[in-house]
Order: sequence, then structure tokens, then C-alpha cells
Amino acid sequence: MKITFIRLNMFEHISSDAMKPMLFGIIKSLTPACHEIDFIDERVQKLPDIIDCDVIAFSVETYTAKRAYLLAKKYKTDKNHIVMGGFHMSVMPDEALRYADSVIIGDAEDTWGKMLEDCKKGFLQKKYISEEKFTLSEIREDRSVYSHKYHGIGVYQISRGCKFHCDFCSIKTMYSGVRRKSAVSVYSELKNSDEKIIFFVDDNLFYDKKSAVELFRKIAPLKKKWACQISMDAARDDDLLDEMKRAGCFLVLMGFESLNPESLKMMNKSANACASDYDEIIKNIYRHKMLIYATFVLGYDTDTNDVFRRTYDFAVKHNIAVTNFNPLIPMPGTPVYSRMERDGRLRYKKWWLSDKYRYGETAFIPAGMTPDQLRDGCLKIRTDFYSVRCIFRRLFSNPVNLTPMNMFVFLLANFISRKEIHKKQGQLLGGILNEADTD
Repeated sequence: MKITFIRLNMFEHISSDAMKPMLFGIIKSLTPACHEIDFIDERVQKLPDIIDCDVIAFSVETYTAKRAYLLAKKYKTDKNHIVMGGFHMSVMPDEALRYADSVIIGDAEDTWGKMLEDCKKGFLQKKYISEEKFTLSEIREDRSVYSHKYHGIGVYQISRGCKFHCDFCSIKTMYSGVRRKSAVSVYSELKNSDEKIIFFVDDNLFYDKKSAVELFRKIAPLKKKWACQISMDAARDDDLLDEMKRAGCFLVLMGFESLNPESLKMMNKSANACASDYDEIIKNIYRHKMLIYATFVLGYDTDTNDVFRRTYDFAVKHNIAVTNFNPLIPMPGTPVYSRMERDGRLRYKKWWLSDKYRYGETAFIPAGMTPDQLRDGCLKIRTDFYSVRCIFRRLFSNPVNLTPMNMFVFLLANFISRKEIHKKQGQLLGGILNEADTD
């Protein structure tokens, strides 16, 4: 059979911040050699008008769901099968089956092969549900599927799942626990890679100190430079940060989320305590010469209209390298979505399918401000933070930013972020779906 994989974009434009979607290399490695494979990344190349193949496979996130459904309608013929997987399928499989012939729920490693066999025999099932009967160390990635360079940055994954239970996070909709690769397996993967700069896409690289230190000491001799996401408990540990730095870490992505202790409680952000030690955490990271990528979620019920300037001032005061100032988005399957739905506070029946919702818009009715204030407040501080003046002010105000490696990453990330803000804000997700019933 001829199979086409498609990595979707939220809307039809070429992105400058696309990273390698390692999922498709994994799927390629699971596909028997008798099948012909084609991979199209819509973020970096335009889709063709016609796709002539037997199976078209989409990996679907909530933000790309409408785009997936539109393209499924466009490309569906009597001779092909549309298959969808990804996070959104774990929450909304029946929604997707209005457009797809089959959905893969959960991980694809133990379902993809079965789906291909059934498809070849003419007995394709509607749903394939992962039982997670495999270890992550068994997973391989066939990188021959990629034709784009993705800024020369390698993307790798050590674990799936997260040990925390944040109110707004969709990770738990797909993973109830945490599974990890062995340090030996990670070492083998990195040793055989050509990339010098690595990004670990784990939702939290730090599970416990013992396993983290084992990993860092194992990969240190490879002399790779890498970035990762960690939680506040890891950032408080000076010895752990020292091990990370010696192993090659140059940037940590951290969910500060809020400066408001009450908002942190509502988020169930247990690792952040009450935000009282954020200043010391930042100083600790800077002592180890690492950049900080900080994320914030604004618009919880205890936030008022002054939250934007306070959050912006905090990020600038600490010369944070990169930030995301995100309006709260109730993602399907999360506690915050269920709460908003129950209380009648969702502005759209399903915001991800709405032909009115735009990227950056407020999808719910906030308690402490208007929907427009939340939208405009986030956009204002994003724009200010990535102004040329603010970029260079932060760059030269922090010695950590001025090493050759850090300066390169700082400038690249800031100017890409500046460009993407203006390209994405206000864009209609996917296009016009023209579906009256979004149940």
C-alpha cells in the first residue's frame, strides 16, 4: 500500500518555528518495508491539491482538529482510507469518526501494525486502542522520512506522561502515569545522531533525582548541547542543575504559569508552591549559566486586569530569554474544561471547531476581566516583550545570555517568536468547516 503521513498546521501558512515531528520517524520504523511511505509537513511545505495513495494518516492535536477534518473531506475518495491519531483522538474519537475511517486512540506503537494489516485485508476497524504493552526503550526512529532540516535541531523523547496533575493540562487525557527509557537507550540514540543541538520534548524531564542524575552522567561524554522542560522542584536542586550543566544543558523550559498564589492553587500547580521563591529559582538557574524559557497561563478566576503588566514586568526584570504569555485555553478532557462546560462559561460549543474562534481569542468567560481584556492583554505583553528594544535590553542585561551559544539561541528564538506572533494572532483555525452540528 502507499501511505501518506501528514503533519498538520493550525492554518495554511509556512511556519518559521517548526521542530522535527519525531512521531513520523517512529511510525515509519513500525511500517513494513512492503509499504511505500510519503511524509508531508504542512508547517514547512504546501500540501498538494490531490494525494493519490491508499492511506492518509493525520496526527491530530486540538488546535489542528478542524484542519484535519477539512483536509479529510478534501482528500477522501472511494479508494483510500483516512486514519487519525494523536492527543485529540484520545478525548474526541467519535467526533473524528465523522471525518475519518478509523482512529488510533493512545499510542500508535502497538496499534499501527494491526491497523495496516486490517486495512490490507479489507477489515479496517473504526477504533484501535493502545494497551501500552511496550517499553519506550524498544522504540526506534527512522529519520529517512524527513526531508526538512528543522534548523538542525534534533528532537528526542525520554519519557511519556507527567507526575503532576495540572488543572489545564491535557497530558493526563492520554497518559495516566509516566514511562521512561533507560539511560543506556538514550545514550545509544544520541551517540548515533548527527545533531549537535538537542531538544528533549518530554513534558517534564525530571521524574526523580536518581534517574535524572544517571541520565545526565551517561550522556555527558557525548558533548551534546541540549534543552529540556523541568519542574520547579528540579530547579530548586543546586546539585541537579550542576549535573545538567555538565551534561550539556543550556536552556530549561519551565512553567511558572502565574505569580498569583491563588491562581496556582486553582491550577493544582503543586510544584510551584506559592511562587514566593521564583526569584531564588531564577538566580539558581543563572548561576549555572542556563537560559530560561518561561511559560505563563493568564485568565484564571483570581486574575484581574493588572495581571498582564505584573507578569510582563517580572519577565523583563529577570531578563527571561523566551516566554509564552498564554491566555487560559480550556482543552477538552481537562478539569478546567469540564468545570467551564458545567458552569456554562464556554463561549463556543467546541472552540476548536468554531468558525468564529480565532487564534489568541478567549474561549471562555473569565471571572475577573472581560474576554476582550484577556485577549488584548496577552497580545499586548507578547508584542512588548518581543519588541526589538526589549529583546536587546534583555540580551545585554544578563551575562548568561552573552556566551556565543546562548546569544545565538537567544536571538534566534526571540526573532522567530516575534515573527510568529504577528502571523498567528487572529487567524481562523483550519478554515471554514461549514458544519452546523459540532456535537
